[in-house]
Amino acid sequence: MPQQQRRILVTSALPYANGPIHLGHLVEYIQTDIWVRFQKLQGHECWYVCADDAHGTPIMLRAQQEGITPEELIARMHAEHRSDFSDFLVDFDNYYSTHSAENRELVALIYQRLRDAGHINRRTIQQAYDPVKKMFLPDRFIRGECPRCGAKDQYGDSCEVCGATYAPTELKNAVSALSGVPPVQKESEHYFFKLGDFENALRAWLFPDITAPRHVQAEVANKLDEWFAAGLQDWDISRDAPYFGFEIPDAPGKYFYVWLDAPIGYMASFQNLCARAGLKFAEFWDPDSRAELYHFIGKDILYFHALFWPAMLEGSGFRKPSAVFAHGFLTVDGQKMSKSRGTFINARTYLNHLNPEYLRYYFAGKLGPHVEDIDLSLDDFTARINSNLVGKYVNIAARSAGFIEKKFGGRLAPSLDNPALLADVQAAAGQIAAHYESREFAEAMRAIMALADRINEYVDVTKPWVLAKDPAQTQRLHAVCSTNLNLFRLLSLYLKPVLPELVARVERFLDIAPLHWSDAKTVLTSHRINPYEHLATRVEPKQIEAMLNESKESLKMNEIKPAESTTSAAEPIKPEISIDDFGKADLRIARIVTAGFVEGADKLLQLTVDLGEGRTRNIFAGIRSAYDPKALEGRLTVVVANLTPRKMKFGVSEGMVLAAGPGGKDLWILSPDAGAQPGMRVK
Repeated sequence: MPQQQRRILVTSALPYANGPIHLGHLVEYIQTDIWVRFQKLQGHECWYVCADDAHGTPIMLRAQQEGITPEELIARMHAEHRSDFSDFLVDFDNYYSTHSAENRELVALIYQRLRDAGHINRRTIQQAYDPVKKMFLPDRFIRGECPRCGAKDQYGDSCEVCGATYAPTELKNAVSALSGVPPVQKESEHYFFKLGDFENALRAWLFPDITAPRHVQAEVANKLDEWFAAGLQDWDISRDAPYFGFEIPDAPGKYFYVWLDAPIGYMASFQNLCARAGLKFAEFWDPDSRAELYHFIGKDILYFHALFWPAMLEGSGFRKPSAVFAHGFLTVDGQKMSKSRGTFINARTYLNHLNPEYLRYYFAGKLGPHVEDIDLSLDDFTARINSNLVGKYVNIAARSAGFIEKKFGGRLAPSLDNPALLADVQAAAGQIAAHYESREFAEAMRAIMALADRINEYVDVTKPWVLAKDPAQTQRLHAVCSTNLNLFRLLSLYLKPVLPELVARVERFLDIAPLHWSDAKTVLTSHRINPYEHLATRVEPKQIEAMLNESKESLKMNEIKPAESTTSAAEPIKPEISIDDFGKADLRIARIVTAGFVEGADKLLQLTVDLGEGRTRNIFAGIRSAYDPKALEGRLTVVVANLTPRKMKFGVSEGMVLAAGPGGKDLWILSPDAGAQPGMRVK
């Protein structure tokens, strides 16, 4: 009996449009994509939408730092994110942006419905304010000493050393990360969402009767229960200008906090898809919708997705999610991703060296339905790919295809060998499907590789290379090799959600239509196939080493760098040096001959400087935010002429330009007095 078609809408958390995609991000998008591809292979109507999270203070400040508009920044990051996801075969039905007309309209609608129903209140609060930058500071833009353990340079809301959480006012020797000056307290009227109004509705949704389906994982429910016990607090949903986001309709100069409009971006992305695909938005988002709605997220944003989001939906007359699936973080070689070790690996850096499907397979082999961190062990990664994908799976086809092509004209036998093994591998489709459905991807991969082991045992027992030498065994050789390729086809079907591109090549090799899950019931006999082409290569240690080295060399600061403090308490003085140490620096007048932008670098300009007597140097200087390169050409500056050359991703830098100022646009290269000549020593 054919199974009933389901209607499913799936989302992943929205990546922030302030930096590149890295391997930690990809855990979620690969997990979601595998699940969506499986649903589509089952024949269900399944839509996968996402978007860039494009609002907030960090985006506004980074755009200022780069000398561009926020719109230009988010457009550039959107193109980069789409490219990275596409190359990792994450197949969104729509990838959009929260900075869109659809999102603006939906945010206003939901806010107005909440306001009119009495779920929004206003009150005056005190906030940290930067008197230099003339703006209120988010907690993450306040730095100081932890009030619990005393660790220096900690964020305004939590300590990365001892894990304590606190209010920004509790920080010791607090300074603004933007200007370096101590913040002052200033009053402002803010808008709050009354989360406590929905406590009963949230409890009923999160802790249903034992016979009802759960909307969150058990461990998530336990954590949420702790938050209920602590009391649900009103949620500040407004921010003061200047802020990059949507202005609150009835509050000039006030903007919606990014976390209010970000999840509504799921709805906006789907609405945009509806207009293109002829779908009906209400059939998926109305309270009586029979469609399924699933959110895949990281465990760090549970509070927003399991409390604020369903409460907002409840209060504004929309349906709540069928389930919120949370996952853990990614570690590399057992440790937090590290820039200094090169294990903070961006998606593009990985793609420069390794096959994206190898990471998809490795993550699948680690992922389960629980909120557990997973580790990318680079040695284990190499071993699993080489052993499982190359040695076990692909090897089955490689050991049989040549005989079919050379001895049987590329046509499979009319009957197959070992029907019992074939039946067992076909029967496994149900259990493997159950693993995929419940997000037990690691169990699915174990089951598939166990089948691969059995198939390889069969190949080793039948020894087609021996049968090929005996003319009397020609018919058996034909049946055995045809059986092997049918078994290989079944494994390919089971791996298709994980390895879509590789399996597409298998489909071309076997000359078959794209596989669907129901194809597990069928076999290929008397079928002509195409010549076999190599399907996978081994991972070599030198590829891993090259990836790590590139990751170390291409470190970029994708967040706003804290300013140097103007107070003695904010930054300790470095160890003393002698006058002899200082005297080792050879400071020379130099004329800037050429200056230009550096492709792929947000802060650098490339300078060619003349030190006199035909001596030129290539220097990369972090002054892009302050200068138009053409305005520099012909100017005099001071360089450290005897600095050891430094190899960078963009080339070799052969010196350092001296500059002064607090940073950003307020940065000045030191133009010497008139009459100075290139090559003159500065004393």
